[in-house]
Amino acid sequence: MDFIERYFGVRAAGSTVQREIVGGLTSFATMSYIVFVQPTVLAMAGMDFGGVLVATCLSSAVACIIMGLLARYPFALAPGMGENFLFVFTVCMGMGFAWQSALSIVFISGLLFLALSLFQIRERVLDVFPDCLKNSIGPAIGLFIAFIGLQWGGIVVLNNATMVAMGSLRHGAPLLTLFGVLLITTLMARNLRGAILVGIIATTALGLLTGVLSAKTQSVTPNFSTFFQLRFDELISKPVQAGTAILLFFFLVLFDTVGTLVGVSTQAGFIDERGRLPRAGRAFASDALATSIGALFGTSTVTSYVESAAGVAAGARTGLAAVVTGVCFVLAIALAPVVAVVGQDIGPAYYAALGIKDAMVSMHPSVAPALIVVGLLMLAPLRKVQWEDVTESLPAFLTVTMMAFGYGITEGIAAGCISFVAVKVTSGRGREAHPVMYVVAVALVLRYAFLK
Repeated sequence: MDFIERYFGVRAAGSTVQREIVGGLTSFATMSYIVFVQPTVLAMAGMDFGGVLVATCLSSAVACIIMGLLARYPFALAPGMGENFLFVFTVCMGMGFAWQSALSIVFISGLLFLALSLFQIRERVLDVFPDCLKNSIGPAIGLFIAFIGLQWGGIVVLNNATMVAMGSLRHGAPLLTLFGVLLITTLMARNLRGAILVGIIATTALGLLTGVLSAKTQSVTPNFSTFFQLRFDELISKPVQAGTAILLFFFLVLFDTVGTLVGVSTQAGFIDERGRLPRAGRAFASDALATSIGALFGTSTVTSYVESAAGVAAGARTGLAAVVTGVCFVLAIALAPVVAVVGQDIGPAYYAALGIKDAMVSMHPSVAPALIVVGLLMLAPLRKVQWEDVTESLPAFLTVTMMAFGYGITEGIAAGCISFVAVKVTSGRGREAHPVMYVVAVALVLRYAFLK
């Protein structure tokens, strides 16, 4: 015990081992919903549900332990929300990459992030992107995720006339989803830790009691089928698409990591008088290693979670809390039977009840409330956009709307980049755009002109 206290500097941080354990458990409770969500999402790319479950738990465990031991901060890590949908809908379904190739793309993006962390040039990369895009890309992905959640819950359905329309509230699935959203938000309003996890479990239980969900699902066997399945041949045959995907993953994890570490560190009081985070290089390197390790194990980008703030609020101040969270993720593998019930697909039965035949739409009403609420939470940075300045608000607006309504993360980012440079130039304020942004905008225009 004395060695643990000395290594992590528990006493020096004004904490105790007991507080660190409670903080680690609290962080796990607030972010453990990813154990239920991640296998459900990545299974849409053809990956084995049980394999993704093991990959999610073990990669999160290893990432948390690395952060705890190397950086000695209470930052917990797991596969990021947003990056997982980029993995499935943009890279696999949109660009046509096999999931093995998509894992290779994630692996390379992690190595790129690691290189920039070691050479301490992250800030220079961040300076390239304008604030309006930094503050709108995350919310745009949040709205995209929420839209998928509405579909998974049967609240929004296919419609031959208008493409999408409101679902039938006479069916149990949308009612179950609305119950889950109300429960989660109510628990959050009452400051209950782990509100999303409690909401998922309660929604599943109600679904089983009402017959919307079935307790008899296909058995899920935890396995290692996704481990070490990287494949690079497709990246060589489609270099432009591969390069675009690598940069997308890189910038998303860069925005997420910087925002999360700065936000949680400010709350915990880790920022020094010069406005810097001590051992920041180790924290960023740990995050980058987590991304590449996650890809090797078979899951999308593993990154720092803002839910770590819950552990900090519970008293966590050192890396010991992150190690505790990592141990919890290992133990979570035993929840495989429960995860199978939570992630079951009732889409065919629901659309058959609506009289719509051959609708290839997945529905997961137990997971849908979590997606909707997470999407809601991701909208917060939009308040930082300078809405009164049209040269800032238009790119942000197009990023959000094109990503959600165009059903593509790449399209939203492209619309934001192109419109930012265009409106700055036509308004006589071209110098406000970084020179690299001109290159990015021209490349995206040529992509639409010649590659689509």
